[in-house]
Amino acid sequence: MPDSKITEVVAALIWNEGGAVLICQRPTHKARALLWEFPGGKVEQGETHQQALLRECREELGVGLAVGPLYMEVTHPYPDLLVRLFLYHAKIISGTPRRLEHAALAWADPMRLSDYDFCPADTDIIATMARGVTPPDFGEGCYEG
Repeated sequence: MPDSKITEVVAALIWNEGGAVLICQRPTHKARALLWEFPGGKVEQGETHQQALLRECREELGVGLAVGPLYMEVTHPYPDLLVRLFLYHAKIISGTPRRLEHAALAWADPMRLSDYDFCPADTDIIATMARGVTPPDFGEGCYEG
């Protein structure tokens, strides 16, 4: 992809009390339809990563988050765009996830994510998580909204 502009995308590794993570199935009308992904979206001009993640999860899931530390960053070339994806640990502090945009939502065991057909940008993340991942302490230093 010559002269590609990088699209910054943020995603949330949202943990529940049972140690599962929230995953979302992309809607049928979008690129990479029906593939699974972590909730999130594109960073808009003037937004921090945390602000973008809070906005996207409020718009697409109807929840408020506490955003914790960065878990992983990957860059992936798609035929139509070059994505730099930042995945942050997060937990829900208000609301219950609702399917406002996605085809489906699921709470998944982080060690079993390879059972789902994920977007290609998430491949390295899934492989890293399969080696073991646990939620961080969501105390001081979390960004809430």
